[in-house]
Amino acid sequence: MKINFDGRWFGDHGIGRFAKEVYARIPDADISELRSLSPSDPLDCFYITWKVLTNKSIWISPGYNAPIFGLRRYIFTLHDLNHLDCEYNSNIIKRFYYWFIVRRACLYSARVLTVSEFSRQRILDWSGAEPEQVVNVGNGVSENFRPDGQHYTPGYPYLLCVGNRKPHKNEARLLAAFAKANIPSSIRLVLTGPSAGLSKIASDLSINDRVVFLGKVTDDQLPEIYRGALALVFPSLYEGFGLPVIEAMSSGIPVMTSNVTSLPEVSGGCALLVDPLDVNSIANGIEIVAQDNHLRKNLIARGITQAKQYSWENVAQKILNALEEAQEKLKG
Repeated sequence: MKINFDGRWFGDHGIGRFAKEVYARIPDADISELRSLSPSDPLDCFYITWKVLTNKSIWISPGYNAPIFGLRRYIFTLHDLNHLDCEYNSNIIKRFYYWFIVRRACLYSARVLTVSEFSRQRILDWSGAEPEQVVNVGNGVSENFRPDGQHYTPGYPYLLCVGNRKPHKNEARLLAAFAKANIPSSIRLVLTGPSAGLSKIASDLSINDRVVFLGKVTDDQLPEIYRGALALVFPSLYEGFGLPVIEAMSSGIPVMTSNVTSLPEVSGGCALLVDPLDVNSIANGIEIVAQDNHLRKNLIARGITQAKQYSWENVAQKILNALEEAQEKLKG
C-alpha cells in the first residue's frame, strides 16, 4: 500500500529532526498529501481525518497528531507526555486534545511509536493500550556528530547547554548553579537559542559577562559547537529522550544530565547524573565535569560507545517493521 508521511513536522526542533531523518529512510513515502494547517493545530484532527478517509493508504506521522476515524491505517509518534506531565506545557485545550484524540488513537491506531522505554511505559500506563500496541523505536544521531572535525573556538573555554527556553529545560536553576560552582571565572556558559528571560537572571546573579546566547544555530554549526565544549550540561526536568545527550556523547565530550525521566536510560551510565531540582547538586556536577580530568576521559570514552547504539538506520528499520505489521493486519 502507498505510504503517506506527514512532512509538515519537518523543522529544527526535536520532532522536526526525527521527521527528516525517518522520512529519508522510508522508501517511496509521499509527503504531497498534507499541505495546509499546522499539525499541532487543535483543529488538525478534523483535517487529517478527512485526508485519511478519502485516501485509502497507510499514514504515518512523526508527531502526536491523529485523526478521529481511519485509525486502522494510521501510525503516529508520541515522543512523550510532557503536555500532560508538565503543568507549564499544558492548558485546557491540550489536555482535552490528549484525552479525547490522542488517547483514543493510542487504543485504536495501527501502532503508536515512541522513543524510549520511559515514554513507552508512561504511554501504556496513561492510555491503557495493550503492550504490543506501543513500540519503542528509539532515536538516532547524525553522523555529523563525531569527535573529529571543526571545533567552535570563541577564545574561551565553555560549558554548553542545548535548549529551547521552555521551563522544563530547567535553565534558571542551571544559571544559579553555574554562578555558584567553584570553577575558573574564565569558563563561560554557552546556550543555543535566544536569551529570552534568562539574560535578566544572569544579570541578577552577576554572571551576565560569563553567559553567552548563540541565538539560532544551524544543523551545520551545531556539531562544531558540541566539539568545542568542555562538556554538555543538561539538567532537564523532563525528557522523552533527550537528544542533546547522545549528540554530545557522539561528538566526544562528557555529559552532565539529570537523574529523572528518560535521561538515565538514554545516557546508560555514561554521564554524570545530578538532581535537577537541587541547585547544589547541579553546581557540584558542573565542578566535577569541568575539572575532573580522569572522570572526563572516562565519560568521553564510554559516551562514544553508548552513542553508537543510537542510529537512524535502526530507528527506520523498527518503523518499517511496524509499517509491515500494519499492512499485514489490514490484509487480514
